[in-house]
Amino acid sequence: MSTPAFFQAPARAEAAEAVADAYRDTYGESPEGVWSAPGRVNLIGEHVDYTGGLCLPLALPHRTFVALSPRHDDVVRVRSAQESGADWEGSLAEVGPGSPAGWAAYVAGVPWAMGHEHGFDAVVDGHVPLGSGLSSSAALECAVAIALADLAELPTDDAGRAELAGACVQAENVVAGASTGGMDQSASLRCRAGGAILLDTRDDTVEHVPLDLAGAGLALLVVDTRAAHSHSGGEYGARRADVERAARVLGVPDLRAVAPADLDEALDRLAGEPGGPVLQRRVRHAVTEIERVARTADLLRAGRVREVARLMDASHESLRHDYEVSCRELDLAVDTARAAGALAARMTGGGFGGSAVALVEQDAAGPVAAAVADAFAAARLRAPQFLRALPSVGAGRDA
Repeated sequence: MSTPAFFQAPARAEAAEAVADAYRDTYGESPEGVWSAPGRVNLIGEHVDYTGGLCLPLALPHRTFVALSPRHDDVVRVRSAQESGADWEGSLAEVGPGSPAGWAAYVAGVPWAMGHEHGFDAVVDGHVPLGSGLSSSAALECAVAIALADLAELPTDDAGRAELAGACVQAENVVAGASTGGMDQSASLRCRAGGAILLDTRDDTVEHVPLDLAGAGLALLVVDTRAAHSHSGGEYGARRADVERAARVLGVPDLRAVAPADLDEALDRLAGEPGGPVLQRRVRHAVTEIERVARTADLLRAGRVREVARLMDASHESLRHDYEVSCRELDLAVDTARAAGALAARMTGGGFGGSAVALVEQDAAGPVAAAVADAFAAARLRAPQFLRALPSVGAGRDA
């Protein structure tokens, strides 16, 4: 059995100093400050954040750092430690739908969405695995947003952070062209250490829900399958279009409005529509997933962490069969983790690649990871990487 490597988050102080040094090397002076924002993993509640649903994400200890100084003109200059030779420079007047392209959209789109008139110089350094389904893009947006809010002395209480999350979503939807909901940005900005947030995407309210994994003798293992993953791909947008069309047919504002007791009636109404079987599957996932989130939150409030396992497993089966957003690598990771002793496992994030998450006994994270690594090797797939999800704090200033 192999000995898999775990992707470790660097100490925040060390990472902050490293990005500040990179800023000095780039611009010849010290930055005004350093800020960071975490990636996230979603315990349960997938593909319902854009149809009025409930989600239960937690922030990771893995963060994206930005060293930044404001400018007096509208120019934005940014360099990434992860994108060698891909520096971007432009004016805020140039920013808009589809412009700039690539990773810079997640930086320049934020001041555009916040209505800022002045630009900035920045260096960013990400420690959230790219393309992993763990919201590296939201971490980048939110690190920039909290920096700009701090410098402009905007409110950064929970209400202020909700507004910042909305601006980051607008940047991602309009400038980057990715049809995502708001779960990722809310988690990155609004989570606290030691818990998850129950996010109501209808009104963007959050409830902080305890997630005492260690107290239950458990750990949350994340498997980054390293299969290609992108929110801006057509399949993600197609799923969102499906649920929006289904809601129009059913005459409801979103699929949260369909009560579980009314699901069968809703499915019958969709049967005669063009593409009816597909719409039925999408609606069945959304309605049952929202209900699973509500039940999971009840269990966590009661400290019954182990009992969420069956709900996590059911979530993956729904995503695999009804929402059809899983893939070979995700299913292999989930099935192998379960067979190796995980209490539960499911894909997390947008799907079509990215990551899976497994609820395991505290001392079983290594053996379960090894089993998954061996299964990927036997299938001649790219070696996955692993990390431990420790419920962490949201975006903030580091230096």
